[in-house]
Amino acid sequence: VQLQASGGGSVQPGESLRMSCKASGNINFINIMGWYRQAPGKERELVASDTRGRGTKYADSVKDRFEISIDYASKTVYLQMGSLKPEDTAVYYCYGNFYAYSRGSEDYWGQGTLVTVSS
Repeated sequence: VQLQASGGGSVQPGESLRMSCKASGNINFINIMGWYRQAPGKERELVASDTRGRGTKYADSVKDRFEISIDYASKTVYLQMGSLKPEDTAVYYCYGNFYAYSRGSEDYWGQGTLVTVSS
């Protein structure tokens, strides 16, 4: 299983950015997909996640500004980020927990994608 993220970049405060992450490989069922981030000198933290059948979860710092969605047909998770702030600057990581008949459920991580918010 591979997770390929795209859409990071540099923006100014107040601007928006949309990232996507496509999963490929042996996947029969998506349990969870989400995004984490890690700022310089800080630990990795959950930004947003979507658990099938249970809904979404957001970090308090991004509520009402970010929105996560999953296209189950294409196995792609999106993160729409609005009203970006300098403190949103971080490396963002795509995450997924997938089930396959051959191996059960496992966690997977995509490569990091840098988001820089600066004037």
